[in-house]
Amino acid sequence: MSTTTGTTTEKTRAPGVESTAEPVPAPSPAPSAAAPTPGTAPSDIRRVPSSTARVHRAVRRLPYFLLKGTTKSAAIVALLVLWETAPRLGLVDRTFLPPFSEVARAWWELAADGQLADNARASLVRSFSGFGLAVAFAVPLGLLIGWYRPVADLLGPLLEVFRNTAALALLPVFVLLLGIGETSKISIVVYACTWPILLNTISAVRNVDPTLLKLAKSMDLSAPRLFQKVILPASVPVMFTGIRLAGAVSILVLVAAEMIGAKAGLGYLINASQYNFAIPQMYAGIITISAIGVAFNQFLVTVERRLSSWRVPADS
Repeated sequence: MSTTTGTTTEKTRAPGVESTAEPVPAPSPAPSAAAPTPGTAPSDIRRVPSSTARVHRAVRRLPYFLLKGTTKSAAIVALLVLWETAPRLGLVDRTFLPPFSEVARAWWELAADGQLADNARASLVRSFSGFGLAVAFAVPLGLLIGWYRPVADLLGPLLEVFRNTAALALLPVFVLLLGIGETSKISIVVYACTWPILLNTISAVRNVDPTLLKLAKSMDLSAPRLFQKVILPASVPVMFTGIRLAGAVSILVLVAAEMIGAKAGLGYLINASQYNFAIPQMYAGIITISAIGVAFNQFLVTVERRLSSWRVPADS
């Protein structure tokens, strides 16, 4: 022990003399928020608060989800209630508009014996085939027309002629040239779906923010990189507007085409039910088409959100 240390110790112990250095108490361990109990693993201690917080968060947001779900379904529920009560009260002739419960019963019978699944499968194959071919053809063509002015000058007049011709007006032409088989039905879907996708893609490319283009060009990006990094991402929202419109058109046009010279499909089911005066089955086919259209649109909305995740939400 050094001399200085010994002197300091003596001064501290001397009676009647105040110590210049007060002893510092040893720091006590900080209390733990979740002290482990015997036999409890640390992972379990961490898991319990997180699970509890998740449950409390879900309970707090439950009224919001209930209110949101009620708001979105109120109009549909009101329509179904009106559909059920109007024929029973004699407001409409139940021969031509049966109550919704009878339509639901007919839908279940068609689903049970396999007719609904077979006809829906035939329609979906035709519709999705035509829709996929239209996307594969119209998106690249729209990008070329929107980005390269010579291509637009060359194909512009021809596109103006065909886009103003209704698809159903050309249905007899497709049937005469391609027959009444699957080729004509898929071709009419391709034709009808091409125009919403093509026109929206051209508009999306031409309306890209000029500021983004100037910033990209100031970074000396090559034309392919500029197209990949700026043009394509900025065009996705407007492009998907056309794709969603084409998704609805693919089902509607196909149903109309299936009413002429088809032996399977939802359009054939609706037409045959009308001829046989099976009105509940006819409405069951219409409801099935509506449900397929809503589900397909929601799928496209999900894909759009995934591809345009870079966008800032409007409410942020």
